Amino acid sequence: MNERKLDSASSPFAPIGVQLRRSRKARGLTQPQLGEMIRFSASYISRIERGVEPPSRRLAQEVDRALDTGGTIELMLDQLEHVVLKEGLPEYVAQEERAVTIRLFHLGLISGLLQTPDYAEAYELASVRRGAATPQQADARVKFLLNRQAALMRTPPPFIQAVLDEWNLRRPIGGDAVMIGQLQHLEEMAQQPNVTLQVAPMSLGEDRPFVHPVNLLTMPNGKLVGYTESHKTGFLERDAQILSSWARDYDRLQVEALSRAGSLELIRAVRKEFESHAAH
Repeated sequence: MNERKLDSASSPFAPIGVQLRRSRKARGLTQPQLGEMIRFSASYISRIERGVEPPSRRLAQEVDRALDTGGTIELMLDQLEHVVLKEGLPEYVAQEERAVTIRLFHLGLISGLLQTPDYAEAYELASVRRGAATPQQADARVKFLLNRQAALMRTPPPFIQAVLDEWNLRRPIGGDAVMIGQLQHLEEMAQQPNVTLQVAPMSLGEDRPFVHPVNLLTMPNGKLVGYTESHKTGFLERDAQILSSWARDYDRLQVEALSRAGSLELIRAVRKEFESHAAH
């Protein structure tokens, strides 16, 4: 089979693909043979080698073990994520993949783990239009987010608690059709046994305890890990005293937020508002 020539400048992920193909061929393996060794499909390996998408963390680790690369592929993935993503986010996501409980509160946007691909793409493409990111960077961020979401489809799944600021539901990201799809997705997520969604109504005003987005993880050993962001950077928090304060504020936020049933009712009502707007 003739393999397509690789261009290491074709996408942010392409250098990883070039290195993967070199390492694979040095071992005299075809894509199907490598796929059988690491239990991934040959078509997925092909997409990675062509730079169509970044490898998952697990694929990078399995490839490094199978091909004895000395950790090269995972290191390149680390470098890619630090270039494309906010500082602190890749390290946080590595913890997120092991968490037993994930508590989320975001401002201005639906939390990433709850976003539809269309919603995430619309938001990232806006940064391209503003000149704040290249199309390749925007594409990489969306693919990274989808990989994060896929990593949570494990057995048993983590328990996800999300408090959504009401403004997040009403901010029209991507237009009516995108928002309708996003709100329908939230309604579906709210029915999952491992997901609790609540809405913090705008009437909370100054009583809302957080002025920045907050993610709180409970790890298998019971320890807490936190993450927050400013406009340009992210920060992983491990200080037990600070995290205890965050947890108390999160508990207070949940008490002040609408009930699960009331939250679902509001999400449906906002979705119908977008549907009505789209019909006119």
